[in-house]
Amino acid sequence: MPPSYSLRSRFALVIALLVGALSWMLGTLIGQYSSQQLREDTGRDMAELSYAMVDRLDRDMASRAAVLRVLSNLEALRQPDNIGEIRHLLDSLQKEIPSIAWIGFTDPQGNVLASSNDLLEGASIAQRPVYLEALKGLFIGDVHEAVLLAKLLPNPTGEAMKFVDISLPIHGPDGELVGVLASHLSWSWADDVRRALLEPIQERRNVEFFVIGKEGTVLLGPATMIGQPLQLPKLASLEPGNSQWAVQRWPDGNEYLTGLTLSRGYQDYPGLGWTVVARQSVEQAYAPAQRLLLSILIWGSGLALVFALFGWLISGYFTRPLQEIADAADQLSAGSISEIPEMRGSREISQLSQSIRHLVESLTLQKRALGAMETLAHHDPLTGLPNRIALEKYLPQAQQRSHLQQQFLALLYLDLDDFKLVNDNYGHSAGDHLLRELAQRLKSSLRDGDMVARLGGDEFLMILQVPEHDARAQARMVAERAIASLSQPVMLEEGEARIGCSVGGAIWPLDHADLGEALELADQALYRAKQEGRNQAQFQDSLSPS
Repeated sequence: MPPSYSLRSRFALVIALLVGALSWMLGTLIGQYSSQQLREDTGRDMAELSYAMVDRLDRDMASRAAVLRVLSNLEALRQPDNIGEIRHLLDSLQKEIPSIAWIGFTDPQGNVLASSNDLLEGASIAQRPVYLEALKGLFIGDVHEAVLLAKLLPNPTGEAMKFVDISLPIHGPDGELVGVLASHLSWSWADDVRRALLEPIQERRNVEFFVIGKEGTVLLGPATMIGQPLQLPKLASLEPGNSQWAVQRWPDGNEYLTGLTLSRGYQDYPGLGWTVVARQSVEQAYAPAQRLLLSILIWGSGLALVFALFGWLISGYFTRPLQEIADAADQLSAGSISEIPEMRGSREISQLSQSIRHLVESLTLQKRALGAMETLAHHDPLTGLPNRIALEKYLPQAQQRSHLQQQFLALLYLDLDDFKLVNDNYGHSAGDHLLRELAQRLKSSLRDGDMVARLGGDEFLMILQVPEHDARAQARMVAERAIASLSQPVMLEEGEARIGCSVGGAIWPLDHADLGEALELADQALYRAKQEGRNQAQFQDSLSPS
């Protein structure tokens, strides 16, 4: 049976559930709205960050190219008569702009005449793109490695050094080529730009940045991805200078809010086709919304408990009269009081108490009438013993009780010997008196839980609870006691009457697993007792008569 809860508890539970459900619903709606807003805001932030970095890289590259243009107009380079002066000029420039890893001046054939820190002086770079492309005009080359130069420059990190080339031709006053001004910018400059511009927000929001080359390989990013191709669906639709954002699935299988901007250069610098990508994991981006949702749910749960307690206290005012009515009903059921008290309070409570009072009065009258009718229906009017109807109702209960208590049922059919002679000699009134007296004797020989029923005429049936290990012995003992008791004389108005009794018995389920069949066996045993001399007990096991 499911547990029962009081009305106060149910009322408090309903309030708690309503407040909890409302908090969950509002939290879900707010969480979804916040997640959508965070997605759009974070996406725009990623796009703006990528634009800021690519714009800074373009401006820095354009400014470095502008510096070289200014140098190319100096008389010391256009008329390179004093190599020492040129070398001093290049050293000063390299110190002022640390991102210039190397800068040198060559003759028209590509031999280095002067350079910063005297590196590569006397060497030929005639076959290098930094020289060959400069013969055509201003050259800005993409990121590359320079093995020879990397060996000569300090490298505290030990990682492969990469450079960006800027070079241009130098013409004399007569317009003739006098040499090439070539420089290698250290690619670490791009990482310096990233840290200076973006590191605070990167640490606070766990944002990652990538610089993607024109060919689609990673130029700047995590060490494990540098030099690897990066394929994102959004890269194909970018236009120079155009920033976009989207949720993209990256090669690691995770989704990120991704901002992308394709370089468009700066002023007359056309750019190198770099793309700056800023990304933040979707989980990280939505974390504030999740924390907000969790806070709402926690506060909502707390409010649900507070309101539930408040509802429990308030409901007590309304349920107290109902509890008093229930207590009175329990006392009435136990017999402590005789009626339900009349309650004063709200109209509904007062009406309920009056209705229950009337109902109890009506039920009491009906119960008395039903009790009288049931007594008449289930008992023999002459002897007061249970009849066949009561017996049929009792037998299944006795079976179940015996099974639970691991006992057997002893079934004893009793038939009075020579009862007809009493009727014939003293009349039916005397016979009725005799039956009443013998019925009382049978009842007095029973134990609690046993039953004796009058089946009709002078025939009776006793149902006994007997232990399994000693079932027949106890049944026979009761049968013999009944025979002895019924054999005692009975004083009638007409005189003393003495009769005998025959008993037939069987044990269920020892003699038969079916109760009906066991009763039939007991009836057959009664027949044998009558045939073999009466005033004795016979059992299904064919033991000798008593």
